[in-house]
Amino acid sequence: MVLGKGTWLLVGAMVLAWMVLSGPSAPSGALDARSVPAKPARDVVANRVMTWNLCNPCETGNDDRAAEIAKYAPQVIGLQEACVGDVEKIREYLENLHGLVYHVEYGAVLQSWGRCGGAPWNPGGYGEAILSAAPMTDVVTEEYPDGGSEDRGYMEVTTTVGGRPVRLFNTHLAERRQEAVRAEQVGVLAAEVARYDRAIVIGDFNAVPYAPELTPMWKLAADAAPQCRPSGTGSCEPTTDWQSKFDYVFLRDVTPLRHHVVPTEVSDHHILYADLSLTARP
Repeated sequence: MVLGKGTWLLVGAMVLAWMVLSGPSAPSGALDARSVPAKPARDVVANRVMTWNLCNPCETGNDDRAAEIAKYAPQVIGLQEACVGDVEKIREYLENLHGLVYHVEYGAVLQSWGRCGGAPWNPGGYGEAILSAAPMTDVVTEEYPDGGSEDRGYMEVTTTVGGRPVRLFNTHLAERRQEAVRAEQVGVLAAEVARYDRAIVIGDFNAVPYAPELTPMWKLAADAAPQCRPSGTGSCEPTTDWQSKFDYVFLRDVTPLRHHVVPTEVSDHHILYADLSLTARP
C-alpha cells in the first residue's frame, strides 16, 4: 500500500509527539550513581543515621526499599548486602518518588553475578554502600585480609551529621559461626577507628553484644542505645528476624539522643536508626 505525502507527515508528527511525551528511553539503572544530586524537594533529618542490611538475595522491590528509607529520611544511610544496580534504583526512587536526594559511595569488595546479575564477564558489584545527603570526602574502601566464607570489608568517609563533620564507617563482618574470622576483622576495623577522636561506626557485625570478638569495638565506642552493654545484662533490642542484635550504631565522642529498631517485611534485618548530638569542637 502506498501512502500519500500528507499521510507520512501526519505519522511523523504523531511519532514525534509520542517521543516527547514518553521521555527518555534509558533504563533507570543507567544513571551515573556518582552524579551530583539535584536540589532536594524534601528535607532529611540532619542528625539521623541509619544502618540496614538489605537482605540479598531476597525477593524485594527497590521501590519498597526506598519507601522504607523515606519513612525516616536519615541524613546518612549505611547499607550492607547491597548491589550497585539496586542502590542506583533505590536512589532514583528516593529522589523521584520521595523528594530525597543523596550522594553515594560504594565499598567495592565483591563482584557477584549470582547475587547482583550482570554479564558473566562483568558481574554486578556487591558489598557496602553509604548514602549521604551531604557530600562525602576522603573515601577509603578496604577488604579484610580474611573475609571468611565470602569477601567482606569496610568503607569510611568524612561527611556531615547534625551540621558537624564526622568520620563515618560502614562494615559487614563474616557470617555467623565464624567467630575467629570476625575477631581478626574487628581488630583491623578498631585500629582504623582509633585514629579518629570522633567517629560513627555502623553496620552488620553478625555478632551479639556480649560476643568476645566485639570487645575491641566496645573499648572504643558505645552503642547508640545507652542501655545496651556487652555484659549481656543490658537491654539490647534484637535487630534480626531470628531475635538477635547483629546491627549497630557505635559512637565515639558522639552523644545519642534516641534510637529506634523497626522491623520490616522487606528484609530479614530490621532498620536501625539513631538521632545524635555532635557538639562543636574547638
